[in-house]
Amino acid sequence: MTRHYSLAYLSSHRCNPAEAIRVAAQTGYSFVGLRLWPNAAGAPQQHLLGQPAALRETLAAQADTGVGVFDLEIIRIGEQFDPHTWDALYDVGAALKAKAILVAGDDTHEARLIDHYARLCEVMKPFGMTADLEFMPWTAVKDANAALRIVQGAGSPANAGILVDALHVGRSRTTLEDIRAIPRELLHYAQICDAEAGLHFTTEQMVHTARCERLLPGDGTIDVQGLFDALPADLPVSVEVVNLGREAHTSVQDWAAECLARSRPFVER
Repeated sequence: MTRHYSLAYLSSHRCNPAEAIRVAAQTGYSFVGLRLWPNAAGAPQQHLLGQPAALRETLAAQADTGVGVFDLEIIRIGEQFDPHTWDALYDVGAALKAKAILVAGDDTHEARLIDHYARLCEVMKPFGMTADLEFMPWTAVKDANAALRIVQGAGSPANAGILVDALHVGRSRTTLEDIRAIPRELLHYAQICDAEAGLHFTTEQMVHTARCERLLPGDGTIDVQGLFDALPADLPVSVEVVNLGREAHTSVQDWAAECLARSRPFVER
């Protein structure tokens, strides 16, 4: 069974969108992920919104290479939430024919978070993308069970989704049984990497690993094999390995190629 791989933003963070697409084409990926909205104020991102020339360049790179855009980052649902804040992201996503937008849940008031997630799905519906809620142990959506509860509480809209990241499985109370319990229709892609597994990390340590120091699959203690055995065999895989120390000594192309080569054995059976 053919697997589709996406070069995640964190694996190609040194690239602008058009460069990321060309690197993906050179190194064996079918898709890329782009971070067009920062995950925190002033944090790194790729600049495309409100930049028509950059969008044209990105669309041209897609046309030249055949590489698609899988997911866009990031929408965060906090206490004060207006889904129209991201209207420009939806418009660009539609232009790029992106498949998904990554969503983080920060509001600890779960009923309100459910309502806001449902509203987000409704607003995104005309743009042809899914709203994939990623559980992360330092957010209000700490594990797979919480993500499923929120999505089902929202009525499981047709464009709802749950994003499984190997890092967050390895550092939350999520079990492989929890992964297998996620309905297939809610799974659109999963992210692969490795790290030291465990529940003993501080929030600062977890965030640092996620954003700066992930490991290549097989170099940590997360049960990456067990996870991808538990996930559907045809699920697209986003290769998300950022390691600033390792990357300092290699090109973007070589890093992207190594990340893919190290990921394949865990997901191709």
